[in-house]
Amino acid sequence: MVPYWLSRTQLLMGDEPVLQGISKHVLVVGLGGVGGICAEMIARAGIGEMTIIDGDRVDQSNINRQIPALHSTEKLLKTEIMATRLKDINPLLKLHELTEHIEDGRILEILNTRQFDYVVDCIDTLSPKVLLMRNCVDLGIPIVSALGAGGKTDPSQVRIADIDDTHECNLARYVRKRLHKFGIRKGITVVYSPEKVDQSRVIETEKAFPKKSLIGTISYMPAIVGCMCASVVIRAMYGEPGIIGSPS
Repeated sequence: MVPYWLSRTQLLMGDEPVLQGISKHVLVVGLGGVGGICAEMIARAGIGEMTIIDGDRVDQSNINRQIPALHSTEKLLKTEIMATRLKDINPLLKLHELTEHIEDGRILEILNTRQFDYVVDCIDTLSPKVLLMRNCVDLGIPIVSALGAGGKTDPSQVRIADIDDTHECNLARYVRKRLHKFGIRKGITVVYSPEKVDQSRVIETEKAFPKKSLIGTISYMPAIVGCMCASVVIRAMYGEPGIIGSPS
């Protein structure tokens, strides 16, 4: 039986797709500006099981764009904040929290721990991002990857595409180059924008560690990218045909 709080979703999608979604397990890696809103939209759609991963605490600089970031939550763990929020949305949600920055062999270990129906990559560091994609491809797990909202302001340019069809996006170019070394050229769904970045809005600083630079952001762009990532997952989990990246 579909819970009453999902009645509007049920009205739109029908009983069977919603019940199907309740049986699915989605992994969201990264709970920042993109990942936080993405995880929330997936939970609000009624997906029944989620694993969330992030190793960061809230910093005041996050408040302009991140769901878990408030003045009252400064220095708290993003996983703990989001876990409380997601369980308040759906008390029956089966939720697993991992408070860590994943990389190297740990990625494969996590992917092999549980059976995931879909993975969402909201990592903002290149190496673990590419390794997550590669391991999902190797294991046959559908994945959608966010390719960055920093330095961009035009929501009309954000699009869903295969990694092979991306252009005018530096992060996409770096990702493609590394994936090519593993023999992967297509078959990964991404959300990206070809909007050109004003390089004067990028600064190099040690505060960005492990990255080398910081880039300016606006409130709505990460949320739009996160919602579009969530749409890929939700529509695939509800069995909509023709979704890029849908399980075969």
